[in-house]
Amino acid sequence: MSALPHTDTDPIYTLSVAAKLSNTPPHSIRQYIDKGLLLPYKKDTNRHLFSNADIQRLIWIKKRIDEQGLNFAGIKSMLAMLPCWKITKCSTHSRKNCEAYTNGSAPCWQASEKGQECKNKECRLCKVYLLIKPGTEVKAVLQQLIY
Repeated sequence: MSALPHTDTDPIYTLSVAAKLSNTPPHSIRQYIDKGLLLPYKKDTNRHLFSNADIQRLIWIKKRIDEQGLNFAGIKSMLAMLPCWKITKCSTHSRKNCEAYTNGSAPCWQASEKGQECKNKECRLCKVYLLIKPGTEVKAVLQQLIY
């Protein structure tokens, strides 16, 4: 009997394993979750499980803090610049009703009011959220979308 393969978004790691794999202290990971920089899967017992995509995101966040000297607010501002409406190809009508489009102070997954295309989607599985991984440079993403 062979094991079923996991996708990058399957929640399979506990906090302690995620901390080891990403070389990030567990208390830092909890802070990233509290600040909305990381959206791991949350079990009914309120324990978090992390996917391979979450591990990659942790590595990206840690690099911004350690090598670029950014704080949580700086990272949040950087992520808020991602034009989710362009990446997900939202309709003009949806944009008008979406806080991520009308208010650029937080990343789209933290918007309280979302457009029709995103209303019933799980943000942790969205391609905008999954875009952030080692090697992702927000400026390069913006350049690709603009030009």
